[in-house]
Amino acid sequence: MGEIILENLRAATEGHAVGATEADAVDSMPARWVALPVSTEQTAAVMRVAAHHDLAVVVRGSGTKLTWGARPERVDLVLDTTRMDTVVEHAAGDLIVVVGAGRRLDDLQAALSGSGQWLAVDPPRRGTVGGLIATAATGPTRLLHGPVRDLLIGVTVVRADGVVARAGGKVVKNVAGYDVGKLLTGSLGTLGIITQAAFRLHPLPEARRWVSVPVTEPDRIHVLVQQVVHSQLVPTAVELDRPATGDATLCLLLEGIPPGVQSRTAQALDLMGAGATAADNAPDWWGMEPLVGGEVLLKLTHEIAGLAPLLSVLDDACAATGLTSHLRGSVAVGAVTVGLTGAADAHALARCVADLRERAPSFGGAVVVLEAPGDLKADLDVWGPVGGLQLMHAVKRQFDPERRLSPGRFVGGI
Repeated sequence: MGEIILENLRAATEGHAVGATEADAVDSMPARWVALPVSTEQTAAVMRVAAHHDLAVVVRGSGTKLTWGARPERVDLVLDTTRMDTVVEHAAGDLIVVVGAGRRLDDLQAALSGSGQWLAVDPPRRGTVGGLIATAATGPTRLLHGPVRDLLIGVTVVRADGVVARAGGKVVKNVAGYDVGKLLTGSLGTLGIITQAAFRLHPLPEARRWVSVPVTEPDRIHVLVQQVVHSQLVPTAVELDRPATGDATLCLLLEGIPPGVQSRTAQALDLMGAGATAADNAPDWWGMEPLVGGEVLLKLTHEIAGLAPLLSVLDDACAATGLTSHLRGSVAVGAVTVGLTGAADAHALARCVADLRERAPSFGGAVVVLEAPGDLKADLDVWGPVGGLQLMHAVKRQFDPERRLSPGRFVGGI
């Protein structure tokens, strides 16, 4: 049977299907085959083979976020999108681009820069367009330019049964039917396989300046963030880097025409006080998750006014469990990532996460375990309590009734 399935997959992809190796495992779950379609039509053909043989399918771009979320219940087939990497259309006059889901973000940004435009995702990453949508990982510039779902205006998607569907279009306003693009954004590949996406673009700013200041006390961090948010600076991003030891750094990005950026930089330096500096380049940590040596990565959301309580709760939870934390993220948006080190056993990690979730109402957010070693993740509720599960399950049943796409990876076992 295995030889027949591989033969069918090769027929669907014109020979671009192989047996999986250890490197193709998904979050320690071994796969059996890898298919590399080059088009929407080939992707649809692959999914028809998967439906016929009841194969569980996990979509992979560059694989940079493939361990996010829960471990899938099973992985028969990895569908690799990286051959679908064409810029289908770039309407520079309309600030629109249509691009294959396998296009790397850094390559896309380089292609757009020649027209003085960019997709407002900062910094340019080596992940793919499809992965960007699947994980909704916009980066620091979300504060001014909006999240991925606001940049996405159209998608071509292959359903679990191999049927091709299209939603949205190449115009910024589209009000007909359900907004499928928004449903797919952040779904970790559990609803459909995106093969093409249309985005609205932004002009590249003429000038950029990063203004940074070292800070120590949580209350001082909170006050500075509030002052910036309620000022007339209109920053593109407000990021905090708070390592386990030493001072934290609060950093603003200011964009625009050179005279305006120069004036706002002077205002920002005055507002942020002693120790504030300005630079033409981003700090080396800008827009990156904290590096924790492959241990544990959390995502915490919070109300803007809840930043000080969040920092206090995080410090208390780590002190009680012997862990150390490195927090980094968009504090003016209310979304940060936290790297935990010292999580040598599942009990300490589970206790820390439970403490954070129990006190989450104090900062008005939620706690998700994005990444953890397999032996720690297996016995951990990575998503925690989530509202609207009944509706989410209903959507999953409409899109993927056989639970063929990344089964169990998303919230509530979806």
